[in-house]
Amino acid sequence: MSGGNRHGEPVIKETTSILNERIEQLKQIFPEVFTEGRVDFEKLRASLGSFEDERPERYTFNWAGKRDAIRLLQTPCRATLIPAKDESVNFDSTEHLFIEGDNLEVLKLLYKSYFGRVKMIYIDPPYNTGNDFIYPDNYTDPLDTYLKVTGQKDADGNMLTSNPETGGRYHSAWLSMMYPRLFLARQLLREDGVIFVSIDDHEVYNLRLIMNEVFGEENFICALIWKRRQNVDSRAKTGVSVDHEYLVVYRKVGKSRLRGQEKDLTKYNNPDDDPRGPWLSGDLTGLATKEQRPNLHYDLINPETGDLYPCPENGWRYCQATMARLIKDGRIIWPPMLSGRPRMKRYQNELSEEFTGLSSVLTTVYNTQGTRELKEIFDGKEVMDFPKPVEYIKLILQQATTPDGNDIVLDFFAGSCTSAQAVMELNRQDDGNRRFIMVQLPEPIESAKTLDNGTILKTIADIGKERIRRIIDKMNNADKGQLSLDTRETPEDLGFKVFKLAGSNFKPWDEAVKADRISLDPEVYAAQMEIFTDPLVEGWSAENVVYEVAVKEGYGLNLCIERVETIKDLAVYRVNDPDKNQRFFICLDDKIQFEELGKLALTTDELFICRDSAIDDESAANLALQCRLKTI
Repeated sequence: MSGGNRHGEPVIKETTSILNERIEQLKQIFPEVFTEGRVDFEKLRASLGSFEDERPERYTFNWAGKRDAIRLLQTPCRATLIPAKDESVNFDSTEHLFIEGDNLEVLKLLYKSYFGRVKMIYIDPPYNTGNDFIYPDNYTDPLDTYLKVTGQKDADGNMLTSNPETGGRYHSAWLSMMYPRLFLARQLLREDGVIFVSIDDHEVYNLRLIMNEVFGEENFICALIWKRRQNVDSRAKTGVSVDHEYLVVYRKVGKSRLRGQEKDLTKYNNPDDDPRGPWLSGDLTGLATKEQRPNLHYDLINPETGDLYPCPENGWRYCQATMARLIKDGRIIWPPMLSGRPRMKRYQNELSEEFTGLSSVLTTVYNTQGTRELKEIFDGKEVMDFPKPVEYIKLILQQATTPDGNDIVLDFFAGSCTSAQAVMELNRQDDGNRRFIMVQLPEPIESAKTLDNGTILKTIADIGKERIRRIIDKMNNADKGQLSLDTRETPEDLGFKVFKLAGSNFKPWDEAVKADRISLDPEVYAAQMEIFTDPLVEGWSAENVVYEVAVKEGYGLNLCIERVETIKDLAVYRVNDPDKNQRFFICLDDKIQFEELGKLALTTDELFICRDSAIDDESAANLALQCRLKTI
């Protein structure tokens, strides 16, 4: 029964409570501050060496609705992710993921499975211009709200809305939407992970404040400025053409850095056949006056010709002893004219690294290129405004990921899925094995688009999925008729799994009881109990249940699900997570006899899951001795 399992430990039916998890972490560090299971804040302050904050004021960042945003973050998710194989490409072999649904609920579902596994996050959230969609968050029942706005439930006026400035909470609504999503995003990042957030002038200041709160001010890396507009906008009412937007970058902890810009090695050559290889000439002049560094001020003499070169105004870079060694090593380039200045050979093979600092001003590609790219992909039709250019996202990927690191790239405001295209194309360029996770709300577009192949696009999620399919087709077609020169260690991944956010396969026992206000009459209560004899909802499928169980137990979505062929009379599935090297067994049959499971040869470390009503007390006791038993 859903109200309480008779046999073994029940499976997890909601996502991890962030609040409870953080309380447990606090218990591990400060067990002495807990009294009867609750935090004694006086003891906590004492443990931290602070009894009273006597300052009249302190810096804080707050907004209307922040408490609700925190409660929304702490509300467990009771939804699930169901596979959509007919919308996927190479579902059984690919490791790329596209998840259709409200990104907050999806992030909660991914929390346990992907905690600390994501190398890079890029998001391009709504810029809050007054017309952009703001997610209709409701901390009392986020899933119910999502099902209504996406038409999966009767929508009693629950429509997707904009956030007009006249609403009175223009910035607050945006901050409340962003806060829980950024908090969960940080949990998913690896210790060396980095997050990039695109934003414009409307919210860049508030974004920095909220990122400081979630990631820590000390983990701010930079705010890059991207020149996105190629031509000046003469229509601007202010008389200023806003040609830029920002890319705010934070790391999870103070270890990560961006790769930097590739050095221009074309400047190195070897005109004199120096055996030490290609070189370029470097400046030898110093930066200090004679009063500051008298030892760097001297005349320089060419020992072969006796020509004297007077000391420059700010001296030389090296003292006389070091300069004499450089001259002996043949590293000094003597100019033919005495009016010239000696320079130094700098060898390519002595470079400490191949990268220099990345300029904080990005002058790469323009936004119009992103529009052209998307239009070409979709038969010349304009399906979405202002998508990011692929080359722009590739530049970001090159700064935070490596080709051979199996890096996971997450974009939970995926839009038209430029990020997915960039990952696949960059993998092809450098034989990389990066994997993407795209998350996008099925937000309706203004008018449905019918493509040449008959595909109808109704939502932004539809656009993203179709774009990935078309890019895969294009890449496959580019390979046809060509000699394979593939040097990859692992096969190129040209596919993606589609999952959709949906209501749980488990009946919501507690909420049904509250909603119906069941009386204490024994007959009425017994009738209600009878309804929940089977804890699974009507119309459930084994595959959907397996995925829900797996995700909520902490397994990833790149599962290998196989039926155990050695057991003929039961449908027993072996579920493997290759990324975590973990597995469990599950059987959803109505009745199970312990003897029938003998061929599994379960060990005490292995997990077996079945329906609570499917086993009797004796079988449950035997299974519990043989393995870890959980029941539905």
